[in-house]
Amino acid sequence: QVQLVESGGGLVQPGGSLRLSCAASGFPFSRTAMNWYRQAPGKERELVAAITSAGGSTNYADTVKGRFTISRDNAKNTVYLQMNSLKPEDTAVYYCNAERWWSGVRWYGGYWGQGTQVTVSS
Repeated sequence: QVQLVESGGGLVQPGGSLRLSCAASGFPFSRTAMNWYRQAPGKERELVAAITSAGGSTNYADTVKGRFTISRDNAKNTVYLQMNSLKPEDTAVYYCNAERWWSGVRWYGGYWGQGTQVTVSS
């Protein structure tokens, strides 16, 4: 069955770094664009970073541009989010998401992981 399992969250001081990982299974990962979202308490879920299926193109929210880097390893079915220069406002639950796409036969994607908590605090 489809699984997206995030890891790497935790407590970090302002200015620190964390690397999130999302291990995928159960669908054609190498053909699926992937996203990282986050949701802070009392706020809506927001798109943080996106990467195309082959990894050739990325996009970032303005709030994280220059600090976060999304990457993927299709041989390992894993997508990463390297977060540097973390700020207290980056505190949120971070979710991995598989973009929805049509294969010509069926839909894939639209999947979500369970989320991993990132807390930036001194």
